[in-house]
Amino acid sequence: MHSLVFLCARRLLGHRPRARRALPFLPSELYPVLFQAAFLDGRTLALQDLVTTWPFPLLSFQCLLGHCGHPQHRGHRAPPGDKPDKLCVQAVISAVVAHLRQALEESHSPTGDRQCHLRVLDMTGLQDDTTDRGPDGMSLWSGTVALAKACLEVAKHQTELQKRASKRRKGPSGTSSVSQTISVEIIADLFVNSTSSGVLRDALQATGSPMRLRCRDFHAEELSVAGIVALLECLEPGGVRRVDLRFNNLGLAGLCAVVPQLSRFPDLLSLKLPYSNVDVRRHAAGADASFRRLSTHLGKLQALRELNLGSSRLSGKLRQLLRNLEAPLESLELAFCYLLPGDLAFLSQSLHAPALKKLDLSGHHFTESLLQPLCSLLENSSSLIHLDLMECQLTDSRLETLLPSLCRCSRLRCLGLFGNPLSTPGLKTLLRQTSVLQDLCLVVYPYPVDCYSRETPRPPSASSGIFEDTLDEERFTAVSAELCQMLVSSGRDNAMWTASLCRQGTLDYFAL
Repeated sequence: MHSLVFLCARRLLGHRPRARRALPFLPSELYPVLFQAAFLDGRTLALQDLVTTWPFPLLSFQCLLGHCGHPQHRGHRAPPGDKPDKLCVQAVISAVVAHLRQALEESHSPTGDRQCHLRVLDMTGLQDDTTDRGPDGMSLWSGTVALAKACLEVAKHQTELQKRASKRRKGPSGTSSVSQTISVEIIADLFVNSTSSGVLRDALQATGSPMRLRCRDFHAEELSVAGIVALLECLEPGGVRRVDLRFNNLGLAGLCAVVPQLSRFPDLLSLKLPYSNVDVRRHAAGADASFRRLSTHLGKLQALRELNLGSSRLSGKLRQLLRNLEAPLESLELAFCYLLPGDLAFLSQSLHAPALKKLDLSGHHFTESLLQPLCSLLENSSSLIHLDLMECQLTDSRLETLLPSLCRCSRLRCLGLFGNPLSTPGLKTLLRQTSVLQDLCLVVYPYPVDCYSRETPRPPSASSGIFEDTLDEERFTAVSAELCQMLVSSGRDNAMWTASLCRQGTLDYFAL
């Protein structure tokens, strides 16, 4: 339910001429709720008016559109799953550009109207690349491009003014006092690929521009090693908390070139390097030296708490890679890494095991030799919150072996088991045995093998998603209803058990 203040703000913004006339006389404290109303109602012109007269040094999208604003204005956030309208985001960016262009053109502070005091625009956490964004939402990639182009526009305008001022001999620098003091810092999560790397690099290198771009989370796909290194060198070291490099085909040599560049980021907590095309089988002479070099540079990332090396074949190399880390990891993703029993045995006895909050070992064939070290690892991972064991060939009997160790993870909230050949009785056993895990609120289970119409069903993989043709929908619906009834009967009706990967709700490390 909206507060009376919010409803009044919405009514005022419904008539833009009246709202514009009123802004100079309104208390500053009303600006946050006016911004909320304008954003949620898609009033782009009103947003521009508010930003160009913003009375505070900081404008944070997360605070204004989330739940960390003034208590009486909380609760006006868009429903979960709704993504910020791209026209509204573009309107805010355009307003900042307009403010800076005007400031550059003025030789003295404006009088009469309310002045803009904005110095920092925090757009972090605004965009993402989820499929439920919708046609009107703004992706992280398009948001990055929009910000980069805005920075370049302001820089270009500043250069043009400097040239004109120099011709009029206004001073050695050719700039006015306003252009030297007025600036806005944009803090954002950035996503770049081969089509946008050029414009982003140019924007980051425009160091003298009044509109400065700073990165919190850096995501890059399908770039060369040289391209990644060039962009990393352009980022300001402070404040970068995540570097996510995927589908870049780096290989071991590429990682040895990129990872050393990361030591200049003192706040780096998360490093994601999935699909890096590392395969221990392909490396002969010099491979051990390369792994040691990579391990040495990983050890220099003293703030690192999350590491993702998924889909690289690291058989027998886990100890070598992680041994130089002085602080324990809290999130470790090793899906489809072809780990050996010795790798899991090392991990179970390492400093990381008791600190792990998130662990992904999907894609490993847990035969008896690999299952025992997994049990030991879970027994030593009492802090575990999120566990993924998808496509691990876990049968009913293997799951039964694993359950005692799994149930010792008393803080577990999310469990992913999709793609394993479990039967309906096996799922019922899982549900009953995990009743001791009071915090377990999400389980993504596989379609039971007895719900397939073929005599020898093959469980679907998470990558292919091909199961509709063989699944007995009616039978599965009955099984799903039975599991829900068991949850209700055991007093766990608030927990979600689902076979839908779309509802998995994977916890991000920063949300743990």
